Amino acid sequence: MASIEIKRVYEPRSRGDGERILVDRLWPRGLRKENARIDLWEKDIAPTPSLRMWFDHRADRFGEFKRRYREELKSNPAVTQMLEAIGNRKATLLYGARDTSVNHAVVLAEFLEKARSRK
Repeated sequence: MASIEIKRVYEPRSRGDGERILVDRLWPRGLRKENARIDLWEKDIAPTPSLRMWFDHRADRFGEFKRRYREELKSNPAVTQMLEAIGNRKATLLYGARDTSVNHAVVLAEFLEKARSRK
């Protein structure tokens, strides 16, 4: 089974990206749609606005954010849609956050990988 990777949406497309899926609810600042080179924009898989605002990309809240976001994902129909769209192919989840290790895409990739392995 091919992997699910994460990458900042501002980084250039590479051959190994596979399906490029933007997983932010809001369009990334300063990025023109024609330059984004995304295959799919899955807004509904992003954290709810209230959770996103509470988290505020604060490293000290990341542990609790992960727990809350996983709970949201468990009942989010977008997860099933995403897994069906990806199948067993390689996918790269694109996000706009500056921090490459404290962001929702890290949690989402881990969640999707576990869900795929259970199938």
